[in-house]
Amino acid sequence: MNICVLRLGHRLVRDDRITTHVGLVARAFGANKIFIANCEQRIKESIDNVSKMWGGDFTVELINDWRSVIKEWKKSGGIIVHLTMYGIHVDEVIEKIKNYKKDLLIIVGAEKVPGEIFKISDFNVAIGHQPHSEVAALAIFLDRFFRGEELKRVFNKYKIRVIPSERGKKLEVIK
Repeated sequence: MNICVLRLGHRLVRDDRITTHVGLVARAFGANKIFIANCEQRIKESIDNVSKMWGGDFTVELINDWRSVIKEWKKSGGIIVHLTMYGIHVDEVIEKIKNYKKDLLIIVGAEKVPGEIFKISDFNVAIGHQPHSEVAALAIFLDRFFRGEELKRVFNKYKIRVIPSERGKKLEVIK
């Protein structure tokens, strides 16, 4: 199963850090790829550098036309999940989503998400029904989807990794 994230509405400069964090969470919590709409190359490079150092096969693709990504996703038979506080609570739909066993495109917004997203998504999913961060929503959704197993993954092709330790900071660095 392929899990991708579509980040909509990157607001230049204002959202640099948040968009980077959406990418980092997508990577760390089990997604394979992120599409980022209308974003600068340096955001992609930042996430790519983390993947290069910390391992894994995560891909970042900068796009101009998010509608074509959604159209292709639908055409290929994948499922679209839109994370929104207006949706159905994650606990009520997560098993149904998992049971489809199809590729998953998770949409997270920045600014106001166009109304058409609510209509074309297979699922409008709420982590809670209060304002909160798209970074938190993505992390919680992926954690529920993978039942916490994504946090135990060992990334391949790493140059640096944490050695768990009760006290202090221990790293394995491959030169």
